[in-house]
Amino acid sequence: MNNQPVIAVTSGEPAGIGPDICLDLAVCALPVRIVVLGDMPLLQKRAALLGKNITIRLYQPDGKSVPGTLEVCHIPIQVAAQAGILNVHNAAYVLQLLDRAYIGIQQGEFAAMVTAPVHKGVINDSGIHFSGHTEYLAAKSATPQVVMMLAGGGLKVALATTHLPLRNVADTLTTELLTEVLTILHRDLQQKFGLPQPRILVAGLNPHAGENGHLGHEENNIIMPVIQQLQQQGMKITGPFPADTLFQSFMLKQADAVLAMYHDQGLPVLKYASFGEGVNITLGLPFIRTSVDHGTALDLAATGKATSSSLFAAINTALGMSQHWKLN
Repeated sequence: MNNQPVIAVTSGEPAGIGPDICLDLAVCALPVRIVVLGDMPLLQKRAALLGKNITIRLYQPDGKSVPGTLEVCHIPIQVAAQAGILNVHNAAYVLQLLDRAYIGIQQGEFAAMVTAPVHKGVINDSGIHFSGHTEYLAAKSATPQVVMMLAGGGLKVALATTHLPLRNVADTLTTELLTEVLTILHRDLQQKFGLPQPRILVAGLNPHAGENGHLGHEENNIIMPVIQQLQQQGMKITGPFPADTLFQSFMLKQADAVLAMYHDQGLPVLKYASFGEGVNITLGLPFIRTSVDHGTALDLAATGKATSSSLFAAINTALGMSQHWKLN
């Protein structure tokens, strides 16, 4: 038990379902020691509301796992949380959870971090600029470029751009950005997923992948030249393909991952195939970070209707990635 890797799980927005699904980790059967980062009284109260009779104990770094219990690294909340009701005064607390997980990884205490959902709106309403876990952890670790990828339903879909208004996507997509994103995707599929020669399919930006310039020029001017350059370096990258046919089974059987150009081009397909069991992964970081594929679901908090399958999948993925990562 003492040799088990330790994975930090941040409990996320306290008014949402993050605390609820973290409680289910008390019965996790994976070969890993799990430490939930959050406010212990909050988790105890939520367990009582849900009628979950589990033992919650304070995390001791030099301790070991005890089956049937939930280890909690106590980080006090600013204001008592009410299920389903956001409070701007707890925004800083949510970020403290991420900071503690990051410090633990930096110090070798944790092998990876898994994050429960946060609410971007309430964090921004508190006066703290926050566009997402991906961007926050990139800034925290001084990583110049990261890549958001979701996995589930037999798919791995990465994004060239993430949380941007649609009108800004084309202007953001540059040769430099696309080269960096594809390089990171290729490298992490090798180093963190153990794929020696990953096969990547790339979507076009425009309908029909630009139709040879008649429906847009990004494919001819940016996407295709980058793909050709990386192919010359030995990477198995092909495209650009029209997004409306790219996700057919006859195409996907040739691929280990797909790169979509923007958030809602690739993720609706993946979430349709895997919702509730998908995993959000941040590539390019100098550590392992995975997350659930859903939001805070404020209306489900403390109702007993939230499911923890995506959280378990995220932990299982983080464990597998950390094992490959050790070998590199």
